[in-house]
Amino acid sequence: MNIDDLPELALIAGPTASGKSALALALAEAAGGTVINADSAQVYRDLRVVSARPSQEEERRVPHRLYGTRDGAEPCSAAAWARDAKIAIAEAHAAGRLPILCGGTGLYLRTLLEGIAPVPEIDPAIRAAVRALPVGEAFAALAGEDPDAAARLRPADTARIARALEVIRSTGRSLAAWHGERTGGIGGAVRLRPLLLLPPRDWLYLRCDARFEGMMSQEGFAEVSSLLERGLVPSLPVMRAIGVREIAAFLCGALTRDEALAAGRQATRRYAKRQYTWFAGQPPAHWPRVTAPLEGGAVSDALALLSR
Repeated sequence: MNIDDLPELALIAGPTASGKSALALALAEAAGGTVINADSAQVYRDLRVVSARPSQEEERRVPHRLYGTRDGAEPCSAAAWARDAKIAIAEAHAAGRLPILCGGTGLYLRTLLEGIAPVPEIDPAIRAAVRALPVGEAFAALAGEDPDAAARLRPADTARIARALEVIRSTGRSLAAWHGERTGGIGGAVRLRPLLLLPPRDWLYLRCDARFEGMMSQEGFAEVSSLLERGLVPSLPVMRAIGVREIAAFLCGALTRDEALAAGRQATRRYAKRQYTWFAGQPPAHWPRVTAPLEGGAVSDALALLSR
């Protein structure tokens, strides 16, 4: 099939506070689109303010999908999100609307477009044995059994070391080998219209600071307080979302408001820096990038890039 005959899919990605949601809203209004969330924190209904989800008024202006659809007690994996996103994209196409992916979770986007590695279920006994190892021993074992994986990882990267080690011990193949056989991606079935937002870092970090200050509000406190009252496991993604721990520490008296504000601003900037690095280096080099602050004429320029 000619690529021009494929259904279109717009994608707006970049670090937090870069202006993705506002641009997606503008594109949806201009092109008759449906905005589909691709942010791992914004899937949880527990966090509207703290995850900087679109407001209810914004959600009424154009259709929004996959925002606030999951309870915080139910972790959302990249594979589960990709399954839901495929449905939302198909529904938008069926309704004659342009689906617009919007978010900063690179793993979600990669899983949707490229597919997922068909790694078999890990033997429970092997998993338990690997997870019981001190990280130093696990890293040394990985260096012997999968030296390429060990060379890519930091010696203190506990979760990734354990994952790589359990995969090669359980399946006899490296995680990289499995990743070479990704299945289920939709990248070849759509005409992608991508745009990456990579504005100047000083501008971005000022917006990060302002964003977290907005979370330090009665609404943000209420969201985190509700999570704490539920006694959810601290390791759940919703409990590890940027801002939750800092606000929780303030509510529990472990930090003053100023200390929580400073900690939250720093956490937001660090998260934005990691996202910036990922989006600057991981997506294909031919994807258009907007490097100017998304304000004034830059918004029109970005919309023009998306409308090519």
